[in-house]
Amino acid sequence: MNLRPGVTLTLIDEVAVLLDERTGRYRQLNATGALVLRSLLAGQSQDGAAADLVRTCPGAAPTADADVAALVAQLRAANLLVDLTDDRAADRKRPR
Repeated sequence: MNLRPGVTLTLIDEVAVLLDERTGRYRQLNATGALVLRSLLAGQSQDGAAADLVRTCPGAAPTADADVAALVAQLRAANLLVDLTDDRAADRKRPR
């Protein structure tokens, strides 16, 4: 997964702030959300991000998969996060 072009990520201590440069809107993620986003941007799958979350916060185990899926859905719905495969497909469709 990747941030959509025009989205800037800033890490402040343990939280993350996303700026959508097109709209000027900010979205703040708490430490848990920031950890999951960093895992996804580093190339982890959603399952891998959930495993990273559980390693860091074992108490999150019962809901980790659902929590990661919910965060991904929210970031996609806000048009902040895209799949790398979507980016590659868009690149192939662009005229050269």
